[in-house]
Amino acid sequence: MPLNHLLLALAVVFVWGTNFVVIRWGLDGGMPPLLFATLRFALSALPWLLFMPRPAVAWRSLAAFGVLLGVGQFGLLYLAIQGHISPGLASLVIQLQVFFTIGLSLLLLKERVRGFQVVGLLMALGGLLLIAFNLGSQVTWLGLALVLAAAFFWACANLVAKSVGRVNMLHFVVWSSVFAVPPLLALSLVFEGPAAIGRALQAASATTWATVLWQALGNSLFGYGAWNWLLSRHPAATVTPMALLVPVFGMGASALLLGEAMPGWKLGACALVLGGLAVIIFFPRLQARLGSS
Repeated sequence: MPLNHLLLALAVVFVWGTNFVVIRWGLDGGMPPLLFATLRFALSALPWLLFMPRPAVAWRSLAAFGVLLGVGQFGLLYLAIQGHISPGLASLVIQLQVFFTIGLSLLLLKERVRGFQVVGLLMALGGLLLIAFNLGSQVTWLGLALVLAAAFFWACANLVAKSVGRVNMLHFVVWSSVFAVPPLLALSLVFEGPAAIGRALQAASATTWATVLWQALGNSLFGYGAWNWLLSRHPAATVTPMALLVPVFGMGASALLLGEAMPGWKLGACALVLGGLAVIIFFPRLQARLGSS
């Protein structure tokens, strides 16, 4: 990978990792989590879909991806970060979507489980148990459950994206974002209430609106657009391991910008989860290299 492409990949994972801190800033600015998610996906869709052609996929695929990603992943993630789990830990636990994706592929697509996948899963489960044994101010049972559910819905969205084949993912994200808005807005009206929504919109500062815009422009459009551009020019095995840096940036940014503590148990959990992901990603490449030598 050329240096400029490598720097672009690092920029994407930096944006995705530090975005957990940006979410916390938006929530601390008084934006209710479901309204926050609603605005994020509304700005991910408009006005961009007026200039981007609809990808050649079924409407049901766009709707399924939008609802799973918008309501299932980010709606639950925003709820969790509002006082139930620290942004750094959230950036780590959400990566378990890799194992949910593998599990769903085994169940629904009848893919065969392999030994290295079991090893990676056991390592990640060890990290999750380490987090569970240290519940306290940085994570609650509810926060852990919400982020695990968000990871599951992200995995479901991955399968939808996989089923549509090779399409322009930026266009796919923009058009699918439309379908996330109505259910998120309905949930916000029911659980947060019109009065709270009105107060939040009136009281939102420039900084709070900047966090909303960053969710849409930086995290969604730049992140997915640049990542898709890299995947179209390099083998997936070259690009996807960079995603292992997302929780590294997430936990680092949370420690530096929010003062999140980094005790030994948290670093151990990070090592186990990222180690399990590394086994999943790198073992097939190592096996192929040894087989060809």
